[in-house]
Amino acid sequence: MDSVLVLIAAPGSGAITADVVQALRDFGATPPRWLAPAEACEVAPFERMAEFKIFLKTRAIDAALVNTADRRKRVLIADMDSTMIQQECIDELGVVAGMGDHIKAVTAKAMRGELDFEAALRERVALLKGLPASVVGQVLNERIQLMPGGKVLLRTMKANGAYAALVSGGFTSFTGPIAAELGFDENRANVLDIAKDKLTGRVIPPILGKEAKVEALHQICTRLGLSTEQVLAVGDGANDIPMLLAAGIGVALHAKPKVQEQARFVINHGDLTALLYLQGYTQTEFVHI
Repeated sequence: MDSVLVLIAAPGSGAITADVVQALRDFGATPPRWLAPAEACEVAPFERMAEFKIFLKTRAIDAALVNTADRRKRVLIADMDSTMIQQECIDELGVVAGMGDHIKAVTAKAMRGELDFEAALRERVALLKGLPASVVGQVLNERIQLMPGGKVLLRTMKANGAYAALVSGGFTSFTGPIAAELGFDENRANVLDIAKDKLTGRVIPPILGKEAKVEALHQICTRLGLSTEQVLAVGDGANDIPMLLAAGIGVALHAKPKVQEQARFVINHGDLTALLYLQGYTQTEFVHI
């Protein structure tokens, strides 16, 4: 068996019901291998998969056809904002600066691929000029929440020998603490310029954008002596697309439409533990401590 069709529902939803399993049989699938009861399973490819996926469109279930060769990946490369955390850090800084609505609008356009990433980043950071540097800690403590499933994803993959890198178009002031909390081995991001304990409104070059993300993927693979097929990458914005396409498994997680259109793997219902199911892990193999 060279590939499997993986079905994934949101944790606790129980969305893979008996009628879904019956539909699998009706469309010609073999009995499923359960990865988590009523939440994730996999079956061998079958002739009427296209019809079955149409049936799934009315269900809160993600479906992905995954190659079984080198399925458990040796490297995890993840975006941070709206991927490993639920917020966009620059938007939260904008709220504190009293420019929240404007900055959020620019961020949304940039993440949809409607604006040049670097220009949009410079524009938004300029609006933060004069904020005390301590505001970063305030935002981290009061406004940032981890994305569900992130700690289990990191702990499980690392327990199985994977290397993890947090690669963000955001800022090191945030990636450092988030990477430490989640257990990433390294983090890369942009650096906010600070002078006299205040944000200057500038980003210290070079700016880490979409090209830098895919470059980081290749650099890490070269350093570890691994192929890009051994990488699992995850992100949600347009600047993540080259990274997702370069990885063996590149996942658009609750992503913008342009990203979903181009990514080979799309998760709209599951949380970050869906990335473990794509690799064939069962729920009983998850590492929680």
